[in-house]
Amino acid sequence: MSASVPFEKETLYLFLSCPSGVEPLLEQEVRAILPRAHTEALRGGVSVKSNAEGVMQLNLESRLAQRVLIEIGGGPYRHEDDIYAITRGIDWTQWITPQHTIRVDLVAQRSPLQSLNFTTLRVKDAICDVLRDATGERPSVDTRFPDLPVVMHVGPTDATIYIDSSGEPLFKRGWREDKGDAPLKETLAAAMLAAAGWRGTPETGGALHDPCCGSGTIAVEAAQIACGMAAGMQRRFAFERQLPFAPLRGRFQAIKQAAKDREHAPAVPIFCSDVAFRMVDFARRNAERAGVAQYIQFNGGDALERPAPDLPEGMPGTVMMNPPYGERIEVRGKAGSMTMSRDAGGSESRDAGDDFFPRLAAHWKRAYTQNPAGWTAWLLCPDMKLPSKMRLKESRKVPMWNGPIECRLFRFDLVAGSARKPKSGELPEGQPPEHG
Repeated sequence: MSASVPFEKETLYLFLSCPSGVEPLLEQEVRAILPRAHTEALRGGVSVKSNAEGVMQLNLESRLAQRVLIEIGGGPYRHEDDIYAITRGIDWTQWITPQHTIRVDLVAQRSPLQSLNFTTLRVKDAICDVLRDATGERPSVDTRFPDLPVVMHVGPTDATIYIDSSGEPLFKRGWREDKGDAPLKETLAAAMLAAAGWRGTPETGGALHDPCCGSGTIAVEAAQIACGMAAGMQRRFAFERQLPFAPLRGRFQAIKQAAKDREHAPAVPIFCSDVAFRMVDFARRNAERAGVAQYIQFNGGDALERPAPDLPEGMPGTVMMNPPYGERIEVRGKAGSMTMSRDAGGSESRDAGDDFFPRLAAHWKRAYTQNPAGWTAWLLCPDMKLPSKMRLKESRKVPMWNGPIECRLFRFDLVAGSARKPKSGELPEGQPPEHG
């Protein structure tokens, strides 16, 4: 930080981290939150040139970022002593007192350093030595909820040190306490909606339905978007405990109040259902904590059987699904109870999950093609051959990562009949043969 420029007016260089593939979506979101900020999408996140107020707004508003990092130093290095010197050169007394707690995380990319654990220890020692020389005391380490989370990024030749202004990852919104198997991160649910262009209006996706809702993450994120709610309204951030932001507490309260004042009732209906009634209860309780339960219609029922929701006349609909698949959880409901043998005497049987997606496509053709305004289905799945299994032609596929699982977000336009052109001599789907 510059001693001659007040912190609230100082230009800050930020990095907002996100999963691979989400970078362009995050950059669009940052530009919407901070129209005047300079942004650049990079690998693994977006760089932003802003100020302290921008840090507060991004933490409060971003649905796609994992963390908001503030760059405070860096330089070339060859060994651990150089890392220590870079860290030692920062005046840490401007950020914390010895009564605050710290945590240091190291991110390495093609680094020549022999021991990353030792390097992390050197960063921590340098911070503590600065505080001890200035005050005679050292801060303590808190690995769970530190006041000052520090991130050191070491590349092949250069190191950069950041302050993590977020603390806990931003996908922890503060409302999801009831969880099922393999819960979807809130940031990924928001990325799915952003990739689909769904913004909670009749013109941007229309109504939303998640027929495999689990603990309700997609529906709750969608409802908050439709209501204009800030993503981080129900949680705290690390910057609130850091010295440079202490004089800005009043400004942050004003930012939060302005966000609260813009909330409104949604313009589109939102539906969610699950084959497990226990998960529907989880989804309802999470929605209550998120302040949107009154805007979501909850139902039980198998995704392979439940009819399409009734929509207002002229309103299109969007199906948004993170369905069960092998790496996550077992398929339940009608598809989960079925096995298919190769032949009557064969010993091999097909996994029940193999039956889920063809049956889902058949159900869509029966139940979701009657709305004149149309339904669009988006489905997150790691199986790159999913469209052929469903006998549907995708109109778009977006690469996304569900944790360590590489997936695609497939878009299917649900129209009457089949999008597949019949082969020569083949009747179009659903057309009866002519009788002479």
